[in-house]
Order: sequence, then C-alpha cells, then structure tokens
Amino acid sequence: MKRGRTGLKRQTFPSHEERAKRQKCRASSFSLATSEDWGNLPPHIILQIFQHLSLVDRARASSVCRGWNDVFHTPDLWRRFEFELNQPATSYLRSTHPDLIQQIIKRHAQHLQYVSFKVDSCTESAEAACDILSQLVNCTIKTLGLISTARPSFMDVSQAHFVSALTVVFVNSKSLSSIKIDDTPVDDPSLKVLVANNSDTLKLLKMSSCPHVSPAGILCVADQCHGLRELALNYHLLSDELLLALSSEKHVHLEHLRIDVVSENRGQTHFHTIKRSSWEALVRHSPKVNIVMYFFLYEEEFEPFFCEETPVTHLYFGRAVSKEMLGRIGLNCPRLVELVVCANGLEPLDEELIQIAERCKCLTAIGLGECEVTCSGFVEFVKMCGGRLTQLSIMEEVLIPDSSYNMEQMHTEVSKHLGRIWFPDMMPTW
Repeated sequence: MKRGRTGLKRQTFPSHEERAKRQKCRASSFSLATSEDWGNLPPHIILQIFQHLSLVDRARASSVCRGWNDVFHTPDLWRRFEFELNQPATSYLRSTHPDLIQQIIKRHAQHLQYVSFKVDSCTESAEAACDILSQLVNCTIKTLGLISTARPSFMDVSQAHFVSALTVVFVNSKSLSSIKIDDTPVDDPSLKVLVANNSDTLKLLKMSSCPHVSPAGILCVADQCHGLRELALNYHLLSDELLLALSSEKHVHLEHLRIDVVSENRGQTHFHTIKRSSWEALVRHSPKVNIVMYFFLYEEEFEPFFCEETPVTHLYFGRAVSKEMLGRIGLNCPRLVELVVCANGLEPLDEELIQIAERCKCLTAIGLGECEVTCSGFVEFVKMCGGRLTQLSIMEEVLIPDSSYNMEQMHTEVSKHLGRIWFPDMMPTW
C-alpha cells in the first residue's frame, strides 16, 4: 500500500538575491546594536578601560563619543599617571607627546596624586621631566617616582635645575607619602624642604645612589618623619645615629630597610662599621623589620662586615665572596631568610653551607651561582634545612659528584628532603 504525501508541504529556498538582502539587514542591525552598546557603557566601566590605556590611546578613545569624552576628563582618571619621556632617535620606547603633557598640566594637574616619570638614557628626557615637575604647582601629589630605564640620566641634569624642580613638588604637595628618587642629584637642603612640608605623611623613601646627600641629611629625615616605614639608601649614609633615630619611641615600627653597599673604585672606598648595639636597638623597636643588603664589593673590601652579629634578613652578593666571608655569615646572621651568592673561589663550600643551615634557622631561600659544592655537602645542607626551603637554586655544573652521590642520586635525595621534585638549574635564575 502506498503512503500518502498529501500532508507534506513542498520546501522552497530563497533566491541568491533574497539571501544577500537578509544578510545585509542582519549585518546593519548588528552593527547598530554594537555601536549602541559601546556608547551606552556605564561610566565606571569606561573609566576602568581608560585606566589601562596609554595617554595617546586615551586621547583617541575620547573622540569616539560625548560620553567617552566626559570620562576622559573625569578627575579619577588622572589621579595615577606615568609620564614616559624618551628621545625617538635613541629609544624604542613610546614617549608621551609634549602637546598632551601640556594639556594634562593645564586641565588635570590638581587631580594628579600618584605620579611617576620614566625616562631613557638621554639628558634631554631627564630635563623634560624636571620642566614638568616645575609646573606642578597646584597639585596634591601623594607618591612620586623618578625612574631611569637605562643609565641614570637624572645625574646629568644640572643639580640646580633638578633641585629647583623637586622643591616645587615638595613645597606644594604637603601630603607626600612615597618618594622614589634613586640615582638623582637630590641634596640635603631639598630633603629639609621635604621634611618641613611632608613630615606627617612620609612613609616610604628610596634614595640609593644619591651622592649629594650626607649622613646628616638622611638623619634629619629620620628625626622628623616618625611615620617612615620603608627606607632605601647607600651604606655611606648609614650610621649608628640613624639606626637609633629609627628606633626612638616616637617612630613607628620600621618594616623595610634596604642598604646598597657598592664599591666603584677598587681599594679606594672606606667602609665604616656599625655597632652591634645600634642594630640591636633597631630590632628591639621593630622586631619584624626586613633588613636587605646588596653587596657589590671586591673580596678585600669585606673586612668591616659581619664581624659581629648583624640582624640582616636578605643578602645578595653581586661579586665573588670568599669562604671566610660566608663562614662569618653563618656565625653572625641568625635572622637570615634569603641568600644569593653570585660567585666564589674554587674550593667547595660544604662547611660554610652546613654552618649556615645550623645557625640560620629562618633561611627559606638560597641561590648559588659559580660556587662549587660536593653532592654530599649539598644533600646534607638540604637535609638540615628540610622543607622550609621554598626556593633552592644552584647550577648543575658547580655540583661535584663524589663517592656517596652521583648527580641522579643527589637530586633524588634532595627532592625527598624538600618534599617536592627538584632539579639543579642549567643556568642562573636570579
């Protein structure tokens, strides 16, 4: 019996012209809906988008519609800003256009609060940054950072020009809490201006490699800025008086002290000694303070350091260190948390590492570059430290197999004591 087909409708397909017309309608309606959606985004969403854009991209986006232009001039958008100043002939980095800089200063200087200047190696870029600083009269800046991406170009600027520009900000802001002015010609008189106008608000000061500042200048800051929590400076500015000032009853607990110990002319730099009692006073006052020391010395220049107990927590050596020096660290640095050694001589450091493991009970991270260690000594060191070592880095080529362990046995044993799989590095990772 044949099945009936009377209930079925014949299917028809649109012509090519009809399909093209429908697709065009869909595309136009989608485009309209999309443009309406972007234009109707809430202002706080547009603000978040703008905050991730460079100045040039912000300016371009502000011309999309009236709503976006209104957000472009919102004070909240200009509270945090980084000026990028580079010379096109010598730098591949993007630079902030001078016309846009003037627009910011004219319309938004009073809104700037968190400001940084990133300059390349050209003196012209650093001078341009000083020119901008000089114009920030009607501002309430809270944080200021001067960053040289290559060599310290601010040091090539006239000291009078730099100090004059910086003083404008110090005098007019009156609420500075964070200042990063490493590698600049800042001097004692400008620090006095800083203290006179911002002593109640200053919490962070980073000023490593500032040769025009004296120990008396930084002592003035510590004496007056009792809210200072973080300080970075060169060793020649460190003194017993400074540590005692940071330990006074009026001063808040110090959280972070970074000290750069640098010798540029071998054998021509004299390094003084800090009294043990001064270090102890600081730790009694601020028991949780991190004391970080970066060393760039030659072996014969280490004599004044670590002869007595020193409460350093983080040690980084950028040049070769003797076995004797590492032995002193093991004896006199009980608060040590992290140790990085770039290089050592040709003798294995087994005894020194084991002594560090015995005495430095807080040690959680160690990195060894060109420092020879026997596999047995290294295993013993890890065994004594146990699982507290969160970071362990050593190059494979400096580990010496011995009668107890070959390389494979060594990394198996180290992994067991760490509680995780571990392998030596093929190249330095710090």
